[in-house]
Amino acid sequence: MIRPQLRPAGLGRCLLPGLLLLLVRVLWAGAARLHTQLACPAVCQPTRCPALPTCSLGTTPVLDLCRCCRVCPAAEGQVCGGAQGQPCAPGLQCLKPLRPGLPSTCGCPTKGGAVCGSDRRTYPSLCALRTENRAARRLGNISAVPVQWGDCEDTGSRRAGPLRRNYNFIAAVVEKVAPSVVHMQLWGRLLHDRMPVPVYSGSGFIVSEDGLIITNAHVVRNQQWIEVVLQNGARYEAVVKDIDLKLDLAVIKIEPNADLPVLMLGRSSDLRAGEFVVALGSPVSLQNTATAGIVSTKQRKGKELGMKDSDIDYVQIDAAINPGNSGGPLVNLDGDVVGVNSLRVTEGISFAIPSDRVRPFLEEYHKRQLTGMVFSNKKYLGLQMLPLTMPLSKELKIHYPDFPDVSSGVYVCKVVEGTAAQSSGLRDHDVIVRINGKPITTTTDVLEALDSDSLSMAVLRGKDNLLLTVIPEVIN
Repeated sequence: MIRPQLRPAGLGRCLLPGLLLLLVRVLWAGAARLHTQLACPAVCQPTRCPALPTCSLGTTPVLDLCRCCRVCPAAEGQVCGGAQGQPCAPGLQCLKPLRPGLPSTCGCPTKGGAVCGSDRRTYPSLCALRTENRAARRLGNISAVPVQWGDCEDTGSRRAGPLRRNYNFIAAVVEKVAPSVVHMQLWGRLLHDRMPVPVYSGSGFIVSEDGLIITNAHVVRNQQWIEVVLQNGARYEAVVKDIDLKLDLAVIKIEPNADLPVLMLGRSSDLRAGEFVVALGSPVSLQNTATAGIVSTKQRKGKELGMKDSDIDYVQIDAAINPGNSGGPLVNLDGDVVGVNSLRVTEGISFAIPSDRVRPFLEEYHKRQLTGMVFSNKKYLGLQMLPLTMPLSKELKIHYPDFPDVSSGVYVCKVVEGTAAQSSGLRDHDVIVRINGKPITTTTDVLEALDSDSLSMAVLRGKDNLLLTVIPEVIN
């Protein structure tokens, strides 16, 4: 007879739970491996997705990990992950388990700064605020809205994140250049007014520590006085030191109390089509305004614009140049001046005088100062203009339906306030077709007519034919 082998009575009771726990872990690991091996469908077919679920966590359904069907997100502490597993609720992160063999669960990210809620409470993270919001919604209470990063008592500026820090190159240029850009207010007397009043505004930029400023010739003229406002609010009276109507450049001078920040001239010849540029100035008297765009072409010849005697290759840009921007700097991403903002034709088409023409203008001014020469008196109308061509006429017809049916003449882009042109009745978008009986087709024709003391202008305005008399100003 074979006797059965005896075992300690407690051994089976000790081994059984351990075997069961090992079996559960093996089964869970196998299921997890099987779960992760389930691949997403090659093509998402939303019509085969289950009906849109109603979530009980106070959250809305989100896309599953395959980005195909909408499912209820997993709450904090719930299992997540896997190729077709449950995604975490917004603000939560699927965290790896602390021990191998255990599933991933949703939890607050380990990294993240404090956040201030609309309830004026500071939460340790955005995730923590959202966790409390879900609990509040379950109880029917009002949830808080995140209003700022950091402590609620923190009123200082937040440090820029990596994207803002690494890619905000426009902001870096503006910050570097803006202290050297000035706003100019021109004052004059209107009819029957005893006191001078502001009649025009423009922009300029500082080129010497002792107060030399470059601007457009059409901005400065024979008014009572020119007031220059620096970025810090300091105000100075300026005098015109030199002017070139053909280049549309002028040098003015202020007498500051301390050295001023200056801008350096870059090489406009080095520009490339498509290169980023920034235009700074004071459009409609709004100081410290910056607009950005690209170089459309660095060589838009004056002859293409109808200036038959011009040898200037203008820089064409798509950055906005509005009234008041004239005379401000056009800078590259290094902060060097590559042009002087001068003219806007229509949206997306503006022109700047290249810096390579500003440099010899300043050199000539320096020579005249050394020799004691002064610039001669010159006549001035107060117009920004372009020769009218058929393509330009069609473009203007789109923007201004009342524009006259004409394909030649000189188009008045802008009438400068307080000038002879404005006093005579000329307006923006007029077309000059004859002066003193002579046909006008280019801007050079208009400049040559300034030899006369009085100009009889035939002007087209909408459907009207006008005859205006203009007495040019003398700039001295």
